[in-house]
Amino acid sequence: MTESSMKKLASTLLDAITDKDPLVQEQVCSALCSLGEARPVETLRACEEYLRQHDKLAHPYRAAVLRAMERVLSSRASELDKDTASTIILLASSEMTKTKDLVWDWQQAASGVLVAVGRQFISKVMEELLRRLHPGTLPHCAVLHTLASLSVANAFGVVPFLPSVLSSLLPVLGVAKQDTVRVAFCSALQRFSEGALEYLANLDRAPDPTVRKDAFATDIFSAYDVLFHQWLQSREAKLRLAVVEALGPMSHLLPSERLEEQLPKLLPGILALYKKHAETFYLSKSLGQILEAAVSVGSRTLETQLDALLAALHSQICVPVESSSPLVMSNQKEVLRCFTVLACSSPDRLLAFLLPRLDTSNERTRVGTLQVVRHVINSAAAQMEDKKPFILSSMRLPLLDTNSKVKRAVVQVISAMAHHGYLEQPGGEAMIEYIVQQCALPPEQEPEKPGPGSKDPKADSVRAISVRTLYLVSTTVDRMSHVLWPYLLQFLTPVRFTGALTPLCRSLVHLAQKRQEAGADAFLIQYDAHASLPSPYAVTGRLLVVSSSPYLGDGRGAAALRLLSVLHPNIHPLLGQHWETTVPLLLGYLDEHTEETLPQEEWEEKLLMFLRDTLAIISDNAWICQLSLELCRQLPCYDEAPQEKNFLYKCIGTTLGAASSKEVVRKHLQELLETARYQEEAEREGLACCFGICAISHLEDTLAQLEDFVRSEVFRKSIGILNIFKDRSENEVEKVKSALILCYGHVAARAPRELVLAKVESDILRNICQHFSTKDPALKLCLVQSVCMVSRAICSSTQAGSFHFTRKAELVAQMMEFIRAEPPDSLRTPIRKKAMLTCTYLVSVEPALDEQARADVIHGCLHSIMALLPEPKEEDGGCQKSLYLETLHALEDLLTSLLQRNMTPQGLQIMIEHLSPWIKSPRGHERARALGLSALLLRYFLEHLRVSIIAKRLPPDQLISLLLTMFEALGDPEKNCSRAATVMINCLLQERGGVLQEKVPEIVSVLRSKLQEAQGEHVLPAAQHSVYLLATQHCAAVVSSLLGSPLPLDRCIQAAMPTSSWQGGPAGTFCSEVHLSGGPAPSCHTCMLWRALAVEPRLAAQVLGLLLEKMSRDVPFKESRAFLLGRTPDRVATLLPLSATCALFEVMSTPAAGPAVLELYPQLFVVLLLRVSCTVGVQLPRNLQAQERRGASPALATRNLEPCSSAVDTLRSMLLRSGSEDVVQRMDLEGGWELLRTSAGHEEGATRLARAMAEHAGPRLPLVLKTLACTHSSAYENQRVTTTAFLAELLNSNVANDLMLLDSLLESLAARQKDTCASVRRLVLRGLANLASGCPDKVRTHGPQLLTAMIGGLDDGDNPHSPVALEAMLGLARLVHLVESWDLRSGLLHVAIRIRPFFDSEKMEFRTASIRLFGHLNKVCHGDCEDVFLDQVVGGLAPLLLHLQDPQATVASACRFALRMCGPNLACEELSAAFQKHLQEGRALHFGEFLNTTCKHLMHHFPDLLGRLLTTCLFYFKSSWENVRAAAPLFTGFLVLHSEPRQQPQVDLDQLIAALQILLKDPAPEVRTRAAEALGRLVKLA
Repeated sequence: MTESSMKKLASTLLDAITDKDPLVQEQVCSALCSLGEARPVETLRACEEYLRQHDKLAHPYRAAVLRAMERVLSSRASELDKDTASTIILLASSEMTKTKDLVWDWQQAASGVLVAVGRQFISKVMEELLRRLHPGTLPHCAVLHTLASLSVANAFGVVPFLPSVLSSLLPVLGVAKQDTVRVAFCSALQRFSEGALEYLANLDRAPDPTVRKDAFATDIFSAYDVLFHQWLQSREAKLRLAVVEALGPMSHLLPSERLEEQLPKLLPGILALYKKHAETFYLSKSLGQILEAAVSVGSRTLETQLDALLAALHSQICVPVESSSPLVMSNQKEVLRCFTVLACSSPDRLLAFLLPRLDTSNERTRVGTLQVVRHVINSAAAQMEDKKPFILSSMRLPLLDTNSKVKRAVVQVISAMAHHGYLEQPGGEAMIEYIVQQCALPPEQEPEKPGPGSKDPKADSVRAISVRTLYLVSTTVDRMSHVLWPYLLQFLTPVRFTGALTPLCRSLVHLAQKRQEAGADAFLIQYDAHASLPSPYAVTGRLLVVSSSPYLGDGRGAAALRLLSVLHPNIHPLLGQHWETTVPLLLGYLDEHTEETLPQEEWEEKLLMFLRDTLAIISDNAWICQLSLELCRQLPCYDEAPQEKNFLYKCIGTTLGAASSKEVVRKHLQELLETARYQEEAEREGLACCFGICAISHLEDTLAQLEDFVRSEVFRKSIGILNIFKDRSENEVEKVKSALILCYGHVAARAPRELVLAKVESDILRNICQHFSTKDPALKLCLVQSVCMVSRAICSSTQAGSFHFTRKAELVAQMMEFIRAEPPDSLRTPIRKKAMLTCTYLVSVEPALDEQARADVIHGCLHSIMALLPEPKEEDGGCQKSLYLETLHALEDLLTSLLQRNMTPQGLQIMIEHLSPWIKSPRGHERARALGLSALLLRYFLEHLRVSIIAKRLPPDQLISLLLTMFEALGDPEKNCSRAATVMINCLLQERGGVLQEKVPEIVSVLRSKLQEAQGEHVLPAAQHSVYLLATQHCAAVVSSLLGSPLPLDRCIQAAMPTSSWQGGPAGTFCSEVHLSGGPAPSCHTCMLWRALAVEPRLAAQVLGLLLEKMSRDVPFKESRAFLLGRTPDRVATLLPLSATCALFEVMSTPAAGPAVLELYPQLFVVLLLRVSCTVGVQLPRNLQAQERRGASPALATRNLEPCSSAVDTLRSMLLRSGSEDVVQRMDLEGGWELLRTSAGHEEGATRLARAMAEHAGPRLPLVLKTLACTHSSAYENQRVTTTAFLAELLNSNVANDLMLLDSLLESLAARQKDTCASVRRLVLRGLANLASGCPDKVRTHGPQLLTAMIGGLDDGDNPHSPVALEAMLGLARLVHLVESWDLRSGLLHVAIRIRPFFDSEKMEFRTASIRLFGHLNKVCHGDCEDVFLDQVVGGLAPLLLHLQDPQATVASACRFALRMCGPNLACEELSAAFQKHLQEGRALHFGEFLNTTCKHLMHHFPDLLGRLLTTCLFYFKSSWENVRAAAPLFTGFLVLHSEPRQQPQVDLDQLIAALQILLKDPAPEVRTRAAEALGRLVKLA
């Protein structure tokens, strides 16, 4: 590159530095840097010259140029010659000091240049900077800043100059009065000190290893004297902080004796600032450095300052930390660092200060102290090793603190202790217990609200932190394993640790698994050596019971079961195999459910089965008895958890049932009866369940124990067994009775059926019945419930049929007494329901009730329910509503059971007589209930009855007169008369209808009019039959008469009604139609009359044929005159085809029409498809439009009557009725019917219909196509378009070949190829291309014909954006892979040239199709690409690469494909591989990276293409798409980047620079950015 070109590039970029967009400006700077990377000297000189010549350039732009120079110098300073370096140093120095005012960004940029040069030319830079230091005069602030930055950037170069610098600066320290200047001095002194410290720490690499701290000590102390004694007293906070920051590193350079001398003043001075500054980070940081310096010199003075230091630092650590303030957090870290320094130097003094403060009650003090303790435990472990007992003992009071923040801090301290061996010391167990206690905290009792910065308040709760700590200590601290195992087991059983069960179980599972890995000896627990551990029986019972509520406590059920499984060797040696199989099944069941969906009873039954199987495997009576004893001991632990206590009772019953020792069983049952808390309802229920389960195996012992207890003094209100019931009130004794009665009920319900019958009356009911006299509602309910269980047990016994229940009548009478005792007007308890349910069971038991008893039961139960107030609504109480419905169902079951015992008319009559007074009640709700029960009983009774109607004959004379009279009778209000009239009418028509041809229109008209008046539900089916009878004799007349009915046809909503069969009629059945509100629908009769014609297949076929003839007879529409010029005339539907279409719909909507529709399938399908096509956009006649507007439901009517919609609905109905439901369903899913209705979507709708037909109705297509054959010459363009779309899509399926339709389809399409309609020609091409999908093996045979048609389509018409040309491109893309190569070769070049202009078409579809076709052409030519086509490939590369940035995603996708296909034809494996790697569909494309790789390979393998590609890029500089316009200079830049100097002759550099210069003024920032980037890369052409 010539000097002038380099200057032109640099000046072009420098002129663009003033761009307003910061991103463009940044890219201009980057481009300058690129120039500088290649030609640093020329670039830097150009920048220097530009700044010198543009003296008025605003400082932000000067700063930008200087920053670019700094970036160049950072990597290329070593290439500068001394003259250039001197020039740049002078420029930067001048720029930096041009103004005395502080212009930070400008002066910092200039300073950066000096620092960058100083890394290589430190002497010259220091010489210039020292020149700016005038004796007795304050230096410029930027000079100080530069010196400070240099000290850090090049410490080895600057430190030797430090004495000179300090000698110049120190004399003027006193002159500095402005705070900004003083701050600059402080910053410089801080950096000088840091540089000197770095130099001294790395003397082995320093240029002068003889330098010592003494070389700076005197000067630094002089500076220290000014800073500390004068400037630190300033009122300006910023200055004070700057002084403090400097004093930290300066303290390390002070002479040792001076530091020792100054510490008594320095430390208090720093500490005093804590009270003056809110942000104390810099104070703490500097203080830490000073303390380190003092400790390093072995200061004795530090000891005297220790108390003040500790107090100040402690107060800092006690400041509450706001997580949103980074400086506060950083200050905490620095303060803790100070404590670390003091802990290492004076551990005893530190602990003597800290530990007493743990005893304070102040929250902040205690939290802060704990934080320091935790830190020194971690950071000064060696110094704290012998202090462990003291630290542990000092935690006694913090462990008792209830404050949440203190608790969190204590937990964190304990975590640190665990890692450093504290918990292995005496007293460590108390720490572990504390963690477990915090894990047991209930989440709802977390008292404090979350802070504003806390995302999840639960995550920082004491409980959450404790849970995490326990798990981490258990799993990650190896030394804690022997401490925690098996110690943690002792926390499983105490009630106060219930909330910690889940984390405890998880930790124990991990510990147990680690122990198992270590060996059996390490895992098996020696219970004798650990007396405090719970026994295996206690662990088993506890874990099993808490599993009954599996989702409480963060899922403790699953955790408990896992622990139980892993502990099996310590529970019993025989359990391993069974539990390893069963426990995962239980866990899987929990995974399948949630707390809301878990069926509690089913889950408890699974656990009880698990317990039963476990006991069966152990089969050790001593072990089982010990388990039962432990379970009984745990009962008091669940007084506050009734559900779990209830389950524990069931576990006790199950365990006792497995015990073989009767003495143990009796003893435990006795203890349960003596210790139960009878006042708790749940406990009474649990106790009863326990006895019931125990009775399964020990019926005799269970009953005997209950008998003993019943005989006790408790029931005589005197001193009870062991005085446990002394002073109990009457109510408490009733509770005991309730529990015992429930026990008897559960015993009866659960005991073996073959044993219980013998005990029912002698042992069970005898003890229940003696309490029937009670008035206590709860006891009553228990009595009823127990008797109900006893009755159900009797009924379910296999011996129930032979069992004679002597107490039956007594129990029924007692149940009725309970029912009658209930308040007649309200329903408060389930006593009625339970009592009636009991009576239902008792009714079926022998002996049968006598008539009087039956009557009493019916009367009493009805009176108890009927008189209740109206049932409550849902909003009044869901429980009350549920109780009412359950009670009513119980009554229904009882009455049905009674009726079943006397299933005779007399039995039914008795029931109705009992209901009669209530049916006649003046109160509506009573009548409604009685009628409902009556209907229920009648339905039950009449299920076996059949009713038949015999038609009657009438005399044949006076036929018309009689018919008209009967028609009048249809409206008779007396239903019997109306019904008789319908019978007579149909008999007359059946017998004499043949002579009534001339009267058919009159009869049909009268029928329609009378149907409007008739109200009986039987009338419409009879009228349907009448029309049917007429049509069988005069079909054409009936069809013509019904077609004369006015439109719209009256429609209604169908509802299922009882059907009526007419003797002598066809197998058809006529269904009535009713409104949603019920009753006959007066407006649906015409439709139903049409449907009556379809009940017999032969008649239906005749009717359909007539309707098809009517539809085809008239033109489908007429064009109305347009009132406005240029407006298309309106098309208005003609009435006869419209009426016939509606009639067809009604006829075919009847299931019986199926055979007829099948017979006429091709004719119906074709006529209706043509009807649909020629009614798209056709309007209703004006009179019908007016009717639609006046109609009650215009939306419904318009949908059914609108010409195209009605035709579509009829076509859909025809397909459904002919068995083509799959076709209809496919069209429904794809929205095909809606598309058919609209002008815009009609063509696609026809396509989807053809696709559905080909897939689901293929065998019907030959006849359909035969019928369609003549439609290509239809006068209606829409019909030609529709049928062509239909035929074209058929070729998309292999059905065309399978049914041997291919040739006929191709001939049919070829006949339409010259059609005057462009849409038809386009669809012909689509159909021909569909051959590639439907019959790909036939493409070669018809290849020449197909290619000729497609290539001809490319030149269709004069429209440059012809849709036919678009279709031709799409078709060619599908066909080129399948035709013979020699057929394609002749037209290949023509196609490539013809489609090339479409690459840049304004229409997205044309760009996509042409580019994708170009890719397919390349794919076909793989390995056989002629040079003439290769030239087209090369010429398309640049457009394809640039259109990857096309705003339309489909175009970009097409470019990806085309480029992947072009790759192999370029004979460059690397380029092809890059295309395959980066351009896969679905993969994100990093365009810049890809383009860079592509250009690298292009320039390496095709260096001669540079000029051609750049010329193409220049064309796209003017693209209308911003993204493409931005991609062009990016492409240009990458091409140049990877070019070689020898390619320079191909490039007109001036033209390129000029074009890019224009792009730098583009309105789009992205384009300007890319242009600047490209300019930066043009330097490569050197």
